[in-house]
Amino acid sequence: IPHSWGTAVNVQEMVYGNMGEKSASGVASSRNPAVGDNHIYGEYLQNAQGEDVVAGVRTPVDLNNMKNWLPEVYDQFCDVAKRLEKHYGDMQDLEFTIEEGHLFLLQTRNGKRTAQAAIKIAVDMVEEGLVTKERALMQIDPASLDTLLHPRFDRDELAKAKAICKGLPASPGAASGQIVFSAQEANRQVLDGKKVILVRQETSPEDIEGMHIAEGILTARGGMTSHAAVVARGMGKCCITGCSELVIDEKAKTMTVKGVDYKEGDILSLDSSTGEVYAEEIHTVPAEIAGDFETVMTWAKETSKMNVRANADNPADVQKSLDLGAGGVGLTRTEHMCFEKDRIFQFPKMMLAKSKEERLLALEKIRPIQQGDFEGIFRALKGLPATIRLLDPPLHEFLPKKEDEIKDLAESMDMEIEDVNKVIHSLQESNPMLGMRGCRLAVVFPEIAEMQTAAIIQAAINVKKEGIDVYPEIMVPLICTVKELSFLRKVISNVADKLIEESGVDIHYNVGTMIEIPRAALTADEIAPVADFFSYGTNDLTQMGFGLSRDDAGPVLDAYYQKGIFENDPTAILDQKGIGRLVKISSKEAREVKPEIHLGICGEHGGEPSSVKFLHGLNFDYVSCSPFRVPIAILSAAQAQIENPRDYLSTDLEHFFGREK
Repeated sequence: IPHSWGTAVNVQEMVYGNMGEKSASGVASSRNPAVGDNHIYGEYLQNAQGEDVVAGVRTPVDLNNMKNWLPEVYDQFCDVAKRLEKHYGDMQDLEFTIEEGHLFLLQTRNGKRTAQAAIKIAVDMVEEGLVTKERALMQIDPASLDTLLHPRFDRDELAKAKAICKGLPASPGAASGQIVFSAQEANRQVLDGKKVILVRQETSPEDIEGMHIAEGILTARGGMTSHAAVVARGMGKCCITGCSELVIDEKAKTMTVKGVDYKEGDILSLDSSTGEVYAEEIHTVPAEIAGDFETVMTWAKETSKMNVRANADNPADVQKSLDLGAGGVGLTRTEHMCFEKDRIFQFPKMMLAKSKEERLLALEKIRPIQQGDFEGIFRALKGLPATIRLLDPPLHEFLPKKEDEIKDLAESMDMEIEDVNKVIHSLQESNPMLGMRGCRLAVVFPEIAEMQTAAIIQAAINVKKEGIDVYPEIMVPLICTVKELSFLRKVISNVADKLIEESGVDIHYNVGTMIEIPRAALTADEIAPVADFFSYGTNDLTQMGFGLSRDDAGPVLDAYYQKGIFENDPTAILDQKGIGRLVKISSKEAREVKPEIHLGICGEHGGEPSSVKFLHGLNFDYVSCSPFRVPIAILSAAQAQIENPRDYLSTDLEHFFGREK
């Protein structure tokens, strides 16, 4: 609710629950709001007013006790509760007062409930004939499904705990463990059987191993789309970013919050549903997915007219995404394929190459790694499409920073440490997110695009020979002009067409681009004729559109929320008036010149309910998001269709063979 709306006032005639032994006040739900069971659930206080019930100064009595105290009133209340539920077609929260044996209903509203309860209530009400499937789907909050897919803290223990600080809830879940300040220390502690929380100023690819084995990640810097946030969401790992109250001293191995020091080995608990951090261990309970969950997802898929894909970088993530209902892969970040420890130096070797020959040698070592991963991805997809983004690394993320890492890299390349340091220094950029990355890397060094294309197409050929259909989409990132895409499309097609012709295997592939620079969005009519598809990278589009660094915006956003300048985080919820207008203009002009162009989104907004509904209204073919947000996007797409029906049904493969009118 916008700050400008102020607070509502309700004026209501009074009745009195404190008129004697046959008077009372209470609250109740027409069904159990925690688990969804179909029975009245509530409590009351005899000879008391409503504020006594909600203030918690007295312990209320279970509503079932009213059967013995005032049985006629109890029966009347149950009858009215069910009548109201039937009338409104939803579970009801009720407030009531009994004045000298007479029942008064003070208010009723659609009831608050857990995600588990929401799913059970939806399925039960359809089976009871109270609501349609469409009505039932509208009663479930898509965002609440997160709690069904991640561990959570025991509610009783959490209520007793006191938070020491708060950051951004970047990736949902709950985790407890010992503080560690490096991936190396995380590995040592985990080998000793310890659970750890990785605490960093900010994360980089060198931290991937530590992030993978840690229970959770906490960073002082970064936003909802920072490296830590995006990678953690892909892993389904609990993560809190942008905790600006943290002061981290990696040398002393301490973190300080409000003057209190916490050292390596101390216990932390992270609740990334709220972003709160606790300096104590809190027991977690595993996520529970009710048996009705699959039923609800089936209804949602049958209702939706927009597909949901997943952002997945390896076969395991692809399988996880498919298990959660994804209809393909909307983004594979090829630079993430070399995050593992045994691969991490392959990209720096390519970047540090002194000549094209050295670079080609490094690329030939990377190619089989990527080809093997692509083959695994294609096999897992079993004929569903995969959008694979060409290399898009800000160089600073892949260059080693620590002395021991630089030493290891120098030894592996048979170079002097001083020479490696000189090259690293020469590659440093003032603003690396706007530097030598994306398509610029491939324009300057076309051999990179050639290697990646060969790896993708050869993998497709090999898997197709196994009898599995393969539909690769090659995505060129970060273009700002049609000439970049035209140049690289030719590079890509030269390699791809030659390999396909030599193999004799019929492979359909598409070449498209990631629209993430405002200029590209505003010149979509020029770019569309050269592209088979657009995938909107709303992470960077938002960053550039707002002029806010997504890694450093935390303190600014906090102040803006408090002062009512921003209602929400634009890196988490798509700004429909500004950035959304860019997307709207771009997609409209693209389809005016090329009606068959396929439109999707692969930024983090692809799993946020209001953003999904906005994109449905623009007739997007699909959204793509982190694996654990797939169910949220599926339900959001179904709700969008119910609220704003569209005739056009997108299918995953129509853009390979033409769209049927």
